[in-house]
Amino acid sequence: MPSKLSVRTSAAALAAATVFAVAPTASAAPRSTDANPSPAQAEDRLPAEVASVLGTSGRTLVDAVAADALGRSHDGRGLTPSVALGKLAAQGRKVVVDVRSAAPGWARGVAYVEAPATEGAHPEGWLYIARYLDGHWVSGVEGDSEFADHVAKSPLVGAAERRTMTAYAKHETATTMSTTATTVNTGGLLLPWMPDYYMTVTGGPHASDGVNGYWSSLDLAGGNASGRVRSSRDGTATSMCGAGGGWTRVIHPNGFSTDYYHMYNATYYNATPVGTSALLGNIGRDVCAGGSATGDHVHWSLRTYDANYNGTYTWLHGRTIGGWTWWNGSSQYTGCATRLGVTACPGTAIYNRTS
Repeated sequence: MPSKLSVRTSAAALAAATVFAVAPTASAAPRSTDANPSPAQAEDRLPAEVASVLGTSGRTLVDAVAADALGRSHDGRGLTPSVALGKLAAQGRKVVVDVRSAAPGWARGVAYVEAPATEGAHPEGWLYIARYLDGHWVSGVEGDSEFADHVAKSPLVGAAERRTMTAYAKHETATTMSTTATTVNTGGLLLPWMPDYYMTVTGGPHASDGVNGYWSSLDLAGGNASGRVRSSRDGTATSMCGAGGGWTRVIHPNGFSTDYYHMYNATYYNATPVGTSALLGNIGRDVCAGGSATGDHVHWSLRTYDANYNGTYTWLHGRTIGGWTWWNGSSQYTGCATRLGVTACPGTAIYNRTS
């Protein structure tokens, strides 16, 4: 498998560009090139105001971020960026790099790999921050050491967001987290609707992308919550697909983050502070980043956001969300939840409880 550095820098070599001058602040690392470049490229989303800051370095930024994301993705891991991009293009899928904001020497936004258009498939996506050092972009996506370093230093990370993203690392939540038996292991996370209302479990614990990794996700629909999807706790929210897209990620100050997919009428957030049960959108069938959906629902996923800023999907098994402790079944989607001696399996309506 290529090193992370070679993956990043080889993608940057896919596009020849003259970049704006930024004073060096660190020694440049050796760079490599992709021996088999592909005509396939990541799709970029560069608002005019951002493009004007980046100048001609915009393409190399997009390539560097795309390579970083591909290196962490299931479809691109172990492949050179050009090969991974070509493989995805042959399937009608894209890597999207959305540059949301920029300042001299810095850029940040969202990157994601579209999911195949098959039932149960869901995209992979990351927040990223990139820094321009010694003539090239050093990208960091969630889970990278570079991302953690950039969070601490970038002028594009606001004070409130930085507090949220670093609170767990500094153990600032230790005195505020509930110690009741039903909430302690997730810091009081709720299910994605209002407390004391109910929705129906349509899919028990399963992998976020429908195939790989920990069974981190639930499918939920119906009930008396009017189909309104709400944040599981306070934190900072980001619309992963941009305005009009039905995928939102909320980073919480307790070592977890949560994803919400398939929403319609979603509120646009861009690293925006939100409170517990903030309105995110409505259950729906949106597939802004690929995949498929049958019937209106929300695909909710649990992710870690630990002291190393390691944003990855994690297991639901044995964890308590909304007062219910979730357990894996014999296969994906079949698992159930328990609370006070009651077992709720797919097809059961459950109330969202705070304790």
